[in-house]
Amino acid sequence: MKNRPRGYKHGKTIIRTTQNKRGGLDKEWVPSGEPGTIEGEVKNYLAMLAVLNYSKQTIDGARHRIKPFIMWTQERELTDPKEISLTSLESYQRYLHRHRKSRNGKPLTATTQRGYISTVKLYFAWLTKQKIITANPASELKLPRPEKHLQQDPLSLNQIQKILNVPDITDPLGVRDRAIIETFYSTGIRRCELATLEISDLNYERRTLRVRQGKGKKDRILPVGTNCLEWLTRYLEKARPKLLMHHTDAMFLTVYGDPFHLDTLSQLVTRVIKYADIGRRGSCHLLRHTCATHMLDNGADIRYIQQLLGHERLDTTAIYTQISIAKLQKVHAKTHPAERPKEKKME
Repeated sequence: MKNRPRGYKHGKTIIRTTQNKRGGLDKEWVPSGEPGTIEGEVKNYLAMLAVLNYSKQTIDGARHRIKPFIMWTQERELTDPKEISLTSLESYQRYLHRHRKSRNGKPLTATTQRGYISTVKLYFAWLTKQKIITANPASELKLPRPEKHLQQDPLSLNQIQKILNVPDITDPLGVRDRAIIETFYSTGIRRCELATLEISDLNYERRTLRVRQGKGKKDRILPVGTNCLEWLTRYLEKARPKLLMHHTDAMFLTVYGDPFHLDTLSQLVTRVIKYADIGRRGSCHLLRHTCATHMLDNGADIRYIQQLLGHERLDTTAIYTQISIAKLQKVHAKTHPAERPKEKKME
């Protein structure tokens, strides 16, 4: 196993780092511009989503997905929404299709392209409703066909154990990291849901966790496994008080005493999986995915998995019935003639 990440004492040596120089923060883009311009109206559009009680995650997602379009229009000196036509939007769509990520040179997935274009369509529909433009140029814009593929294989029990063994549990940060991994694997919650957990969300007596303001702002109550509850208790009693620097109800804190930004949380889990040296890459969603698959393999009803994961539609959860190969292997071994043990020949 590779060396573990440096712990609490090292963190204290960098505690005075100014906030704008800290790594892993989600430096969100803030739209500016004059009212009536393409970028200027984005600010009003996002404000409208807040008024309509959309979750912070939804609003942040819309901000993230509209940004490439704003950058694209500014490169072409397009500022007035009335200048945008269906032809312009189709050109932007081709731009997304040709775009390659600077990090690894890979193209954007069809799912990512759909997300970007869907947000643009919603934005122009709003501009039309607000009578900022007289006709919606995005109404006839077609979305890329959705991808249909299986998710990556879940982690094995042995791989999960190796990941759980990575954090140095003699160190406060290690106890915190172990509690985070245990919570992801035990409950299958989303990254944004774990980042917004508060201390009061854990009910020791009922052994449950209240997940607040997940997708669609629909709260739900989840059971907490014995191991997870033990590590959460240990973290809250022994480690969190050492990380606390100012009043906050957030359950999980960084070395700076702040709630986790989503990118920072992803980096933490990615790093732990890397140090486990299991030959796999992944982050928070891999643990969520593994939780659901392991439960399905062991007999959990698909509707229970739907409730656990917080899926609004059952067909979103149905992907797990396709990847649960363990059950299929058992049935295959039991029923396929070629797999049955051959009868002993009578002597």
